[in-house]
Amino acid sequence: MLEEKILNDYKEAMKSGDKLKSSVLSFLRADMMNAAVAKKINALNDTEAIAVIKKQIKQRQDSIEQFTKGERLEMAEKEKKELEILKTYLPPELSADAVKQIIEEVISVTGSSGMKDMGKVMKEVNAKIAGQADGKLVSDLVRQKLSG
Repeated sequence: MLEEKILNDYKEAMKSGDKLKSSVLSFLRADMMNAAVAKKINALNDTEAIAVIKKQIKQRQDSIEQFTKGERLEMAEKEKKELEILKTYLPPELSADAVKQIIEEVISVTGSSGMKDMGKVMKEVNAKIAGQADGKLVSDLVRQKLSG
């Protein structure tokens, strides 16, 4: 399980004195525990853990943008390093072509024909992709396909 891997990597980072990695994984583990408590379960499954990781990645991306705008480049660099650590726990991303192919399959199976079906198509595509592509990319490609 992903949660166990993160725990083991956290222990290794602590032993090796990697302060940045241990700090990132400590915050990640805390977020995962909070998510598990909120759902009233003992541990998150991999899909739920990936959702927590993606949330932290989004926070880092927002921080990088804000620090760069504020010309705090040393802080932006730190956030970029943290972002890279978090990305190692995500499944490999699908290519845009693979996402387009999945979208086309879903559209043909569901018989969707216009923007009114976007919600239905997005739901099916997201179920198939399961966090292996950026949500904005998927949304843009679905919108493009349904409107075009």
